Amino acid sequence: MEAGVACKLKYPTWIESERFGRKPAGSLWFGRIPKQGHKVRVAVSAHFPLQTSSNRQRSVTFEVPCSSYNNFSASTVETGSVHAPYDESLMLKNKSLEVEPYLNGHSIYLVGLMGSGKTTVGKILSHVLTYSFYDSDALIEQEVNGMSVAEIFKHHGESFFRKKETEILQKLSSKKQLVVSTGGGAVVRDVNWDYMQKKGIVVWLDVPLEALARRIAAVGTHSRPLLHYEHGDPYTKALKRLSYLLEQRGKNYAKANARVSLEEIAGKLGYEDVSDLTPTEIAIEALEQIEVYLKEEGGMAIAGV
Repeated sequence: MEAGVACKLKYPTWIESERFGRKPAGSLWFGRIPKQGHKVRVAVSAHFPLQTSSNRQRSVTFEVPCSSYNNFSASTVETGSVHAPYDESLMLKNKSLEVEPYLNGHSIYLVGLMGSGKTTVGKILSHVLTYSFYDSDALIEQEVNGMSVAEIFKHHGESFFRKKETEILQKLSSKKQLVVSTGGGAVVRDVNWDYMQKKGIVVWLDVPLEALARRIAAVGTHSRPLLHYEHGDPYTKALKRLSYLLEQRGKNYAKANARVSLEEIAGKLGYEDVSDLTPTEIAIEALEQIEVYLKEEGGMAIAGV
């Protein structure tokens, strides 16, 4: 939506000049370009009408006075456009209210490769939906006297871990109003799908492999037992193994009721890199995809609508 706005110096915001021109949440066009690394203080005061559409960007025409960090004389910014930052928490809450009648208390199971953000996004979803949150890996660790996943793999083997994983999913399947973050390999056993979809909706967090590899390399690979089979630097090890795992599990992930593609979200919001997305933005997209699924005939039948 577009609106003419009269702006005054009221709510100052510091903006690094090297970020001008970048469009993750917006962009500004200046009559003159500040020197590299120079800070400019820009203040905008505006009233925006309530936004009810799913579009997450608003465009306004504005003209504001600004002054430099060193209190040089004020200059006027050329009239241009800015995509105003939206209130993520409000949009998340509004979307949850739209989805809840269709969700009807059914649980949400998040699936995806290691490092895809299932736990982080899951906690956000559970909070906004007032659901209980469970991390299946953490529950397995509790079952095995607090032993970490890496230690379980080392001392008991992967087959033991997968058996425990199925037992945990079986227990959770009898409950409603849960958000469950599953292990990356939970999708390989058909019986797990039976449990997850018994009273739940499965959502796949689909993250580009390169982004996943960067995330994992940044925090270290020691807690990821399946990466111990590869050689090389952390990023190379992660990328090789993730590529192999996606090849093996891709068809399984594709069976999810809803898919959340970080590449598609980034494209819609104007981000160049998926790593610029916030967990809340991903959670909003997850709710949108769940809503799309539930509004379809099959989804509505499963949700009891």
